[in-house]
Amino acid sequence: MAKVIIDYEKCDGADCGECADVCSMEVLVLEGDKIEIKCSEECSLCEVCTDVCPNDAIKLENS
Repeated sequence: MAKVIIDYEKCDGADCGECADVCSMEVLVLEGDKIEIKCSEECSLCEVCTDVCPNDAIKLENS
């Protein structure tokens, strides 16, 4: 099972919500101006979200 961690001190969801746009599993969603984790257990660990995040605010762990 995957664990998705967002460092909100680094995340600027209002300006860079690309991670939610590229998440094919719909684990990350943009709610207003904040990235939310919808269903981390659905994460396939593809790392596309970490690749597009300009602030390195997303961390994925295989738990």
